[in-house]
Amino acid sequence: MKSLDFLNKLKEEEKLELVECSEQMAISYEKKGIECREVAILAFNNDYFESAVTQSYYSMYNNVLSLFFKCGIKCENHSAAAILLKDFFNQKEFHSVFSKAKVERIDKQYYITPTKNNPATKESAKEMISIAMKFNPQIIAFKNNLKLEEIKKIREKIKQIEKKSNTLSCPKKSDS
Repeated sequence: MKSLDFLNKLKEEEKLELVECSEQMAISYEKKGIECREVAILAFNNDYFESAVTQSYYSMYNNVLSLFFKCGIKCENHSAAAILLKDFFNQKEFHSVFSKAKVERIDKQYYITPTKNNPATKESAKEMISIAMKFNPQIIAFKNNLKLEEIKKIREKIKQIEKKSNTLSCPKKSDS
């Protein structure tokens, strides 16, 4: 229920919408994912561990967007992207890995204090790069193996977000 309301709100704000399926956009985001992965490795090799974590995550996020554009989905929200992976693409493992990477990126990128408990370290950066190196080819393979019929079903589920959200809301007093 909460996730449907959240997705419906994003649809109203035009941050989640169906667009024309675009193999060209999918390829462009896949290339961005490769570039982010390469930047993560460069950052890691130069001891910029926070940047390595951040760029590893963005390599994953760009590959998720590549999947979405292949299906004609524009999604401008990281949390919504995770929800779509789980609830609309039925990819619980992708959702889990992606969600954990998102949290790791946020922790390393935004929470800087003098007594930071969980700074980006060589080990955490190396682990994040490793996660991205496994995730990216898996999601690309998933994208490349999607059938037209599966894409149609996913798009239909997204069309239904607003209807489901409205149907599940409590009736108003004037409705009784």
